[in-house]
Amino acid sequence: MRYKHINNLLGWLVFLLALGTYLLTLEPTASFWDCGEFTASAHHLLVPHPPGAPTFLLLGRLASLLSFGHVTYIPILINGVSALASAFTVLFLFWIITMLGRKLLQLQVFDNQRFVKEPDFSQTALIQAAGVVGALAFTFSDSFWFNAVEAEVYAMSTLFTAFVVWAMLKWDRRADEADSDKWLILIAYAVGLSIGVHLLNLLAIPALGFVYYFRRAKKPSTPGGLLTLGLSCAVVLAILVGVIPGLPTLAGAFEVYVVNNFGLPFNSGLLCFLVLFVGLIGWGFRYSFRRGSRVLNTAMLCFVFVLIGYSSYLIVPIRSSYNPTIDENKPGDVLSFVSYLKREQYGNRPLLYGPHLFAQPIDQQEGAPHYIRQGNRYVVSDHRQELVYPEQDNMLLPRIYGGPAGATPDLVREYQKWVGIQEGVKPTMAQNLGFLLNYQVLHMYGRYFLWNFVGRESDVQQAGALWPTATQHGLPQSLADNKARNNFFALPLLLGLAGLFFQLRYDKRNALVVSMLFVLTGLAIVFYLNQPPVEPRERDYTFAGSTFAFAIWIGLGVMGLAEMLRAVVKAERVRVALVTMLGLVVPTVMATQGWDDHDRSGRYASVDWAKNMLNSVAPNAILITEADNDTFPLWYAQEVEGVRRDVRVAVVSYLNTDWYLNQMKRRSYASQPLPLSIKSAQYQQGTNDYLPYVPNAEVKEVNLKEFIQLVDQNSPLLQVSYGDGGPAMLSFPTTKFYLPVDTAAVQRLGIVPAERRSHLASRMQWDVGKGALEKKSLAILDLLATNNWQRPVYFSSSLHQEEYRGLEPYLQMEGLAYRVLPCRTPEPKSQAAVEVGYVAKDITYDSLMRKFTYRNLNNPHVYYDETQRRTLAEYRDKFARLATAYLASGEKAKAKEVLDKCLTVMPDAALPYDYYSANLVAPLVQVGEQARAAEIMDTLTSRTEQNLAYYRTHDAAIFEREVTANLITLRNLYQAAADTGNQAQVARLGQLAEQYFPRQ
Repeated sequence: MRYKHINNLLGWLVFLLALGTYLLTLEPTASFWDCGEFTASAHHLLVPHPPGAPTFLLLGRLASLLSFGHVTYIPILINGVSALASAFTVLFLFWIITMLGRKLLQLQVFDNQRFVKEPDFSQTALIQAAGVVGALAFTFSDSFWFNAVEAEVYAMSTLFTAFVVWAMLKWDRRADEADSDKWLILIAYAVGLSIGVHLLNLLAIPALGFVYYFRRAKKPSTPGGLLTLGLSCAVVLAILVGVIPGLPTLAGAFEVYVVNNFGLPFNSGLLCFLVLFVGLIGWGFRYSFRRGSRVLNTAMLCFVFVLIGYSSYLIVPIRSSYNPTIDENKPGDVLSFVSYLKREQYGNRPLLYGPHLFAQPIDQQEGAPHYIRQGNRYVVSDHRQELVYPEQDNMLLPRIYGGPAGATPDLVREYQKWVGIQEGVKPTMAQNLGFLLNYQVLHMYGRYFLWNFVGRESDVQQAGALWPTATQHGLPQSLADNKARNNFFALPLLLGLAGLFFQLRYDKRNALVVSMLFVLTGLAIVFYLNQPPVEPRERDYTFAGSTFAFAIWIGLGVMGLAEMLRAVVKAERVRVALVTMLGLVVPTVMATQGWDDHDRSGRYASVDWAKNMLNSVAPNAILITEADNDTFPLWYAQEVEGVRRDVRVAVVSYLNTDWYLNQMKRRSYASQPLPLSIKSAQYQQGTNDYLPYVPNAEVKEVNLKEFIQLVDQNSPLLQVSYGDGGPAMLSFPTTKFYLPVDTAAVQRLGIVPAERRSHLASRMQWDVGKGALEKKSLAILDLLATNNWQRPVYFSSSLHQEEYRGLEPYLQMEGLAYRVLPCRTPEPKSQAAVEVGYVAKDITYDSLMRKFTYRNLNNPHVYYDETQRRTLAEYRDKFARLATAYLASGEKAKAKEVLDKCLTVMPDAALPYDYYSANLVAPLVQVGEQARAAEIMDTLTSRTEQNLAYYRTHDAAIFEREVTANLITLRNLYQAAADTGNQAQVARLGQLAEQYFPRQ
């Protein structure tokens, strides 16, 4: 069989093996984080968070059509798009390795760059072994496998990277053919399409530039290489700045100018720009023909095909113009589309020059204008405000910088974990670079790299690499039993280094190409992202391109190993067979170590959580949630499976924007618009973004309804101004708010449980706190004042407590949500018993015991990662609170039933006890389950003691979240021991508390 046929056959076999792996470990529904949003948006072609991923959404939509109306198949099919893309990535990686391996062999044996001879049997076997080992090592690498089994963009983004590298190497082989430029045009089209997935693919362009340079240059030189690097980076910048936001920005400028100056209808300027732009492209082609310039003509064709691929983005304004249910940033016209592409809502991080962490602004200047349509022209509604800092507070390469809220104590403390900055003192360049090296490079990239090729300690956030010498001696049970504790014994790393050195020895040019790909998709991203020291989750998926490049070296390492054994094993076929078997040990170890923590095949927790949250609330409710894990699974449940479409999900952080508030004023499925009385003009961007607290001694308290009316009228009574002649802005004069309640009308509505009628208040009164009222808080207050109890209003139970703005006494726990009711919760008998919300026993019982589903939470073979475990802990909290409420009312049988359910659906073997589990101890004792209570107490105490001792010997500052969780567990255990009169445990836990609490 010829080499070509063997190469193709083995490539497709590796593809099938990778695809089978990913399909077997695929999550059968929407995962946490962005996956729920992407699945919902793909199914209905909606507009997700900027900058969107239209190519991914279009392919996801095509896949969802294969469900033929079975909605539960839709997430499997869209997740399957990632699995298929990942398997194709592995296929192209195999062919990349075999192409580079064959060239290495040619250089090693014949010292010739060209393929002058068909490889013999042994050479073919060695090249194919390199391809198989490298491709399978990447198949089972930690980060790539994680991306392959969920509906996220990183799998497809890596596919485009693999494809363009493979296509460039194909061009390299055919560069002397007359039609070879078709490969360059194909690459340009793939680059354009990849923009509609993720921008990471653009970083492969400099590596491709060097392939082109080495093939075309007669005598490559250092100046020529530097020029190639500069031109390649210029191409990246031209696409990143000139094409993606640049062309729409120019089109927007044309639109405003033409409409405002010539009185033409809206979109006339956009049409004029398109005509002119197409004309310029036509002129460029005509000029290239006249000059007879093949290079210019090819460049023009590449530019056009980039634009054709990029045109997938047209789906964003087109779909937005139809007012879909998910329409983030409302990019329905060219001007808002530009803001969407630039991700303006997320702000900017300083990159090369900017203010340090403690810099204090001295002025504020107007930036780019924000236009809105008014009448038949565009008017400026506001300008982006840009802070001005004194020159001495700016610095080169600012790595230690402030967030949107400035140098908060928490942010300062996080920086202090990595560098020794002092409060209010400008960081030195040494500290700046120290943070870059220690945190951004070593911790946020080096650690992730080692996860993939050395091993991983656990799935706990901030977990480090697991080296071959690591043992379980002194390790807490929670870490020793963690399924994500994977030890690859550094075999992938060693084989990859062997491949790197082997390629450097015999093929320096292609070693430089792979190195460029490795560095630009790794360290260059580190530099560009400029990550702060606080991240909500691990970001290893960002660097999949870099691990892809290293997998090439793992494959070539098989050839390097054969070279090292040449002197020991003389027989070539025996040596090839030996290194093949040794090489296959690497992916085998990676697969066996990683399977259990990458297998999501039985995991339904995120969608069950979403459905349970939605089913917690009354019909036609308004449910206020956080973003990401508190919202995206709910969007999935409503959009894809049609669950509780009568419920209006309102994301609290989005309520700070005018586009979202305008959407909330529209009907969505069975949900009526939000009852808001403040006019849209007062919610417009730049207006009432926040209302400062300006105390007025004459105003002791304020009626909420009157306050909302004053805001709606932009009343001078609330206006204050800062600085000489500064613009007036609204404020609030007191933190004491009250809302009169028509108790008779409320009773007629039947929304107050019989047990709470004595709690009904004729006047709600609360303290909103002295912090400024952001637009989101103003909108919630508007909702409460205007709704008049006609629609149920709920807060998600996982919402940050500061979002309640002092309403805690009027919250009622119903399942996984807190309902706002004009009933004041009685003061607790003891401060230790303070909890948010009065427990509505019958409603919560109905939810937890009858409505909720807990699929596979009792299955120890299903892996729940750290995010899942942290979220699912909320169930135990609700079970414990319900049981405690029943015991307080003397219903011991009900309490026992609730506790039995909790321990049945969430046993320790499947979901290890968490800090809420300690709250089950006292109720278990009270219902006569002393043995089960003692088991929880003993197990949790032992684990907590182990964990705290372990983190004391490690960097406790880095693992602050884990330490805090264990201290909370310790506190809850102590309280449980005290409540049950267990003096032995009180003494033991008291001693532990004395050891660890003073240290915090």
